[in-house]
Amino acid sequence: MEKIWLESYPKGVPTEINPDSYQSLVEMFEQICAQYSQKPAIYNFGVTLTYQQFDEYSKAVTAYLQNTLHLKKGDRIAVMLPNILQYPIVVLGALRAGLIVVNVNPLYTAPELIHQIDDAGAQTIIVLANFAKTVEQALSSTPLKNIIVTELGDLFPRAKAWFFHFYFKYIKRKLPEITISNVINFKDVIAQGAKLPLQHVSLHDHDIAFLQYTGGTTGVAKGAMLSHRNMLANVLQVEAWFSPVFMPGKEIMITALPLYHIFSLMANFLFISKIGGLSVLITNPRDVSQMVSEIAKFKFSIVIGVNTLFNALLNHPRFSNVDFSALKITLGGGMAVQRVVAEKWQVVTGTPLLEAYGLTETSPGVTINPVNLKAYNGTIGLPLPSTDVAILDDDGNELPLGRSGELAVKGPQVMRGYWQNPLETQKVFTKAGWLLTGDIASINPHGYVSILERKKDMILVSGFNVYPNEIEDVLMHMPGVLEVAVIGIPDEHTGQAVKAFIVKKEQSLTAEDVLKFCRESLTGYKLPKNIEFRDSLPKSNVGKILRRALR
Repeated sequence: MEKIWLESYPKGVPTEINPDSYQSLVEMFEQICAQYSQKPAIYNFGVTLTYQQFDEYSKAVTAYLQNTLHLKKGDRIAVMLPNILQYPIVVLGALRAGLIVVNVNPLYTAPELIHQIDDAGAQTIIVLANFAKTVEQALSSTPLKNIIVTELGDLFPRAKAWFFHFYFKYIKRKLPEITISNVINFKDVIAQGAKLPLQHVSLHDHDIAFLQYTGGTTGVAKGAMLSHRNMLANVLQVEAWFSPVFMPGKEIMITALPLYHIFSLMANFLFISKIGGLSVLITNPRDVSQMVSEIAKFKFSIVIGVNTLFNALLNHPRFSNVDFSALKITLGGGMAVQRVVAEKWQVVTGTPLLEAYGLTETSPGVTINPVNLKAYNGTIGLPLPSTDVAILDDDGNELPLGRSGELAVKGPQVMRGYWQNPLETQKVFTKAGWLLTGDIASINPHGYVSILERKKDMILVSGFNVYPNEIEDVLMHMPGVLEVAVIGIPDEHTGQAVKAFIVKKEQSLTAEDVLKFCRESLTGYKLPKNIEFRDSLPKSNVGKILRRALR
């Protein structure tokens, strides 16, 4: 397909980037930490580290991993941490040692942890003490040998650290006793590592930086092999995209999405570091009240999130009082942004909510709406520099503009494949080298891409395609609806029928009210045949509503 989207690029955005600008993420970080040494890099619970402190702590981690644990290039290290100061320090320390980082959701159960650790072959893990019990339960079924445990306040001043330890152990009772032998204390890692020599590791752009586990477009969780070049390419693509509006060394980003998730890893850690910005870590975004209190302390310029997070903030009574005068960019991804949420966001904050799209397999960015967008447009934007997209039919043939089919991607940010899983890798790449996304999409004459639905989420009613996103968008405009999810259910007459799960904002809302509202905007076969009210909807670790759990 001709790159028609280039004609819609904002002024100043290049059409290509050089993914070979750096040999590795480590080389990039070493330049950043030197350039912005005295600038604030990371904030969490009132404690701020400069780029110099961040660099020094990470070097101590590297030295400990090399000299005390004797880890070598290519070994895997599992990082089971929420958004705390230790996360970026450990990740950079591991990358500098040439290790492959395996990000782990701290909320995983023991069986989930066993699968991931066993598949990755990780022998070392660092875990927040609050979640160490899960590691203990999984330990005998994994190859783990080195267990590093850290507490939230390990990098805080002594008095603040003592307070958090007391709070979690005796008030919240979130510090369970563990009986793992030879546990390594993170404070010892820093103290001892600072005295040990640093061994230089030769890294190349095609070396694997992350094993990022995902359900992907097929089957069970698999480790996407993301190289240093993959991640660097996406960082440079996003940097180029936002170059017309961002000032290096001056931006402040709110980091509410977990850093172990690919969207936040790239945007809230790698990208914000590349431009010398400050990342404000929100450890528990589900505590919306605490989050509002934290972000109110900053004149922030960037917010990254998912639709459910934006919706929760908008429904908090104190959010509208926050100072949005410095806000330049709000970026939504991870799930479809709903029009009603985007429009309300712009009214409250004064800035449009830009929808983006990506996959774990693409490091993750594929498309973003332009920075000069005046209002939400219902698309996922334009392909990033050095990115090709196409719409393919079921036989892999390219479809013309306006036709819907499976979105396919090429670019330097596309993964090498799935870790030790050539069969699954083969399933998602065409013979022509396109990565199949599993999403049904179309491209308009100006190059804007619209996602209609996940292939597996599409509902077939009497032969007609019904897209849950469309129905959810209609229902979210109903005043009494707080959250909604739509799935297909078996129906003996139509094959499938539409079912809507709704969380009420107004308790007086009835199914009859919902149907009456839907009839004004939806044709008959799209109307929900079944409506179920719930107190909450199942969500992923980043707040994405899980339709598969409802199915």
